[in-house]
Amino acid sequence: MRHAFLDHHSQTESPIHHLDARAKIVVFFTFILIGVSSPPTSFLLFSLLALALIGIALLARLPLGHLLKKVLVVLPFLFVVTLSIPFMKKDAVGGGYDLGLGGLSLSRSGLWILWNVVIKSCLGVFSVILLSSTTSFPQLIRGLEKLGSPRIFTMLTSFMYRYSFILIDEMHRMKRARDSRCFGGRWFWQLKVIGYMIGTLFLRSFHRGERVYMAMLSRGYHGTMPETKARRLGLGEVVFLFLTPFLFFLRIYLG
Repeated sequence: MRHAFLDHHSQTESPIHHLDARAKIVVFFTFILIGVSSPPTSFLLFSLLALALIGIALLARLPLGHLLKKVLVVLPFLFVVTLSIPFMKKDAVGGGYDLGLGGLSLSRSGLWILWNVVIKSCLGVFSVILLSSTTSFPQLIRGLEKLGSPRIFTMLTSFMYRYSFILIDEMHRMKRARDSRCFGGRWFWQLKVIGYMIGTLFLRSFHRGERVYMAMLSRGYHGTMPETKARRLGLGEVVFLFLTPFLFFLRIYLG
């Protein structure tokens, strides 16, 4: 069974998809770095970063609606964490907006903090989504290795990604078995069955993971994955990498 909850659309044919993973990692990391390091008043810079990311998405032939839905998923979590800041943050000069609700007011500095967190988080999440949507997970892991990421980190991340599929497959099998036995009844009985399912899911995924590991050992696995020879960067990667100094120029000039 194939699952694509992390690298959905990564098999699309486009100029961006054919670029080397190393170039895309460097460029999208630069987008995140420039966005995070910019002051909250850099409206023009934020707009240019957003337009550049949208342009890359269009060049990659990705549906903007699908990408924006993924970005919007993060907003509820951001608001849960930051929504109270405008009400709790007090300005030194007393600036703010009185809501007329029992002395409740919004502080200007708190609103700036809220804006700062939301815009930078959205730009960062959009960059990560674009990277994962234009690069398959194995290519992303190999790109991180070639850029000097620790082998233990990339190896554990790769195993976590692959073993998550085992967990999902076992969960789907158990769900089909549960539904075929006319699952229902009172809520107490449902909780009891779900509790049994969670315990069984853990045991099944653990034993299946052990079998996968033993199969890897029988095929010569000795703690490290075989290295692949990195191809040379072509003209497309060089042109794409020119975005990096251009973004730093915008940060210095507009930030």
